[in-house]
Amino acid sequence: MLTVPNFLTLLRIIAIPIFLILISNQRYGAALCLFMAAGITDTIDGVIARLTDSKTDLGATLDPLADKLLLVSSFVILTWLHAVPAWLLILVLTRDVVVLSGYLAIYFVSVPMKVAPTFVGKLNVFNEMFTVGFALLTLARPDIPMAPVNLVTWALTATTTTISGIHYVYSGLLWYQRQGTQGAPG
Repeated sequence: MLTVPNFLTLLRIIAIPIFLILISNQRYGAALCLFMAAGITDTIDGVIARLTDSKTDLGATLDPLADKLLLVSSFVILTWLHAVPAWLLILVLTRDVVVLSGYLAIYFVSVPMKVAPTFVGKLNVFNEMFTVGFALLTLARPDIPMAPVNLVTWALTATTTTISGIHYVYSGLLWYQRQGTQGAPG
């Protein structure tokens, strides 16, 4: 069933190629507006799902997927345009690959674990969105000195990326260890 929150999430996914085309055509202001609209709909779909009790398994899968697709594609193209440093892209991608690989490893060797976003994970997404937003603002308005703000967003994103990556790996290992001890003879 396609609920309003799932529809909004699908719109975010559909907006990603448009967003990338806008950036490729140096329409940074329009790309920033579309990015902000995507961020707002990310919040709205979650609020609607909670208020109307319309959370679905599809939404639980699509929502973080939409976030990851938007953020990773943003970091890649903004790094290519030198608006985000390559080291930050590498850190973000490494964290995502490690977390996804860990989940897949557990999925294939054990009982699939239920994945839920944590506070530090949500904070990391927030920081990544701010980093992308300020990088787009820097491109759209080169007359505004944004270097200090960008440095702060990069540092915050690097910090929460690292902490959330370590947290998810640690949580996954603890969960896996508990699964092993539950199946052991007593």
